[in-house]
Amino acid sequence: MTFRVAMDIGGTFTDVVCYDEQTGAVLASKAPTTPGDLAEGVFAALGRVVDDPTLISFSWISFFVHGTTQGLNALLERKGAKVLLLTSAGARDVYQIARGNRERMFDLRYRKPTPLVPRADVMEAAGRLDWRGAELEPLDEQAVRRAAQRVRAEGFDAVAVTLLFSFANPAHELRAGEILRQELGDDVLVVLSHEVAREWREYERTSSAVLEAYAGPVVRTYLSRIERRFAERGLTVPVHVMQSSGGLVNAGFAMRRPLQTLLSGPVGGTMGGVAAARLLGRANAICVDMGGTSFDVSLVVNGRPDVSAEAHIEGFPVLMPIVNLHTIGAGGGSIAYAEAGALRVGPESAGAVPGPACYGRGGDRPTVTDANVVLGRVDPAWFAGGLMELDVEAAGTAVATLAGTLGMDPLQLAEGVCDIANAKMAQAIRTLTVEHGVEPREFALVAFGGAGAMHAVFIARELGIGEVVVPRFPGAFSAWGMLEADVRRDLTHPYFRAQDDLDGGHLAARLAELERDAMAALDSQGVAHDRRRVEHALDMRYEGQDYTLTIPLLDATEPASPGFLQAIAQRYAEAHTSRYGHATPEAPVEFVMLRSTGFGTFPKAATAAPARETHPPAVRDVIFDGQVHRTAVLRRSALPGPLNGEVEGPAIVVEETATTVIPPGCLATVDANGFLIIKVTS
Repeated sequence: MTFRVAMDIGGTFTDVVCYDEQTGAVLASKAPTTPGDLAEGVFAALGRVVDDPTLISFSWISFFVHGTTQGLNALLERKGAKVLLLTSAGARDVYQIARGNRERMFDLRYRKPTPLVPRADVMEAAGRLDWRGAELEPLDEQAVRRAAQRVRAEGFDAVAVTLLFSFANPAHELRAGEILRQELGDDVLVVLSHEVAREWREYERTSSAVLEAYAGPVVRTYLSRIERRFAERGLTVPVHVMQSSGGLVNAGFAMRRPLQTLLSGPVGGTMGGVAAARLLGRANAICVDMGGTSFDVSLVVNGRPDVSAEAHIEGFPVLMPIVNLHTIGAGGGSIAYAEAGALRVGPESAGAVPGPACYGRGGDRPTVTDANVVLGRVDPAWFAGGLMELDVEAAGTAVATLAGTLGMDPLQLAEGVCDIANAKMAQAIRTLTVEHGVEPREFALVAFGGAGAMHAVFIARELGIGEVVVPRFPGAFSAWGMLEADVRRDLTHPYFRAQDDLDGGHLAARLAELERDAMAALDSQGVAHDRRRVEHALDMRYEGQDYTLTIPLLDATEPASPGFLQAIAQRYAEAHTSRYGHATPEAPVEFVMLRSTGFGTFPKAATAAPARETHPPAVRDVIFDGQVHRTAVLRRSALPGPLNGEVEGPAIVVEETATTVIPPGCLATVDANGFLIIKVTS
């Protein structure tokens, strides 16, 4: 037997998906996360997949991948490393000053994020390069050694080195890194900014280096422990890790470049959305992941994940390819409360402990999950596939108490809680679509996460979306998506040229060098030669602009072809019109950055729908729009196949990892790949 295994470790549950390479069967399970030793939660979930933990042999695993939020959690909770920042002389305050823009223009209480490195922990080293990378003054190596002495004396965990114009010539940073590693050994993480982001803009590059230094020790320790624990159980293949870009790397690279894993966990769902769009024959999809605490939105556009070359995380800019995710505090555990006589929902969450009142762990404040229990939209006896039995009475008491405070009927309040949560989630989708000129009605809504399928149809109605897709194992969909991702390595090279100075042959030669480097990087990841490919793009702007757009190239040789400048300028104008609604085709363009991305493909794990099981439906009273509806409760495994008809709402579909709510008037079918497709009525 050989299995491909993916795991996604969340705050409450650990999800595991196994793909049997011989039979094509896909199995999923979950187990409570074990904070003391995260590997134990994985072992328990694997044991639930095969029904007997003693049957597991890790030597059967041919491919192993997982997503981690360790680095992101360290940032969110401000529990990262103690970092010393080493900068060029005269540039000590770049990180503290940051940018002058206000993220929230009309918020009188707005404050910039508190820097992760206080000014007292910033040191300078003399030495200077010009903007072309030519040396004006040699590096002061004694200043670097003084920084190393302070690191040892004061117990710093990491050093971030950000020297001026290192993106043009990294010689000074490389020498500083060499000295620091000689002085400090392997116990202290040394981060060089040009290795994190070889891009222009001093503050953004400094912020990226600091973020890697801040989160890096936590990620390195975690990955090292995971590799060791699984090796002890007999795992013989490399551990792969999901990157924020939607690609995979092995754990060895992730430990050297830990910043790449910052959004590792949530991005797995986006890559699952890409695979789902391919299987469904849809070009565009909105991916929504609703868990216990948060609601994540991402897009699939023209069959590809929506990836940006930079982003802001917790207010800090980061220069790296990253899937565009918009996250709000709306999940099954979001707490409902009264404020100024009005009903509010979230962003505070009940978490895993005590959790919603219906969990029976001592929680007494009503949550979105409690509201769904009161409305009858959850099967309390078979929640999470029977992993947990819900306390209906405790949920009713929590909702009734808040209803009494607001002078409302408990059922009316429960629907109000769900309506407010749905409106907030719909607005989150508008932020990523409508506010960027994207029409959500042209997309299918792919819903996953433990609570996503419960609210998806209601969210779709808010946005006028006509189709909701619920994949198999929606609660473990992020893990499934990791099995669908490719190995990915991103390379950049500064290339400042005005259009009149462009030498197409020289540009093509530089791209060929990047392609060779990308191929070598894929080789180091163990990707076979016949499964590698490289894509190229240029960052461009109109002369005088500060912002750029990334324009794809046909291949590395295209810049050397006749008419390239006119063709790429036209392509840029079209992209500018699409993004901003206008263009200036007659204006000269500039070239700023070369981007080359190497991809290594794996056989995809997507398979046909599983065999149908027989399980008699139950019937219960469920509240929709203030009315009681007799509603069928169906097992997902017992739904009619693609040739056997439709499921007419109202209906509740339950399975091991999630619950799907089909309101009255909607129709659901199961396609050949096992996706539950719901046609939404207004």
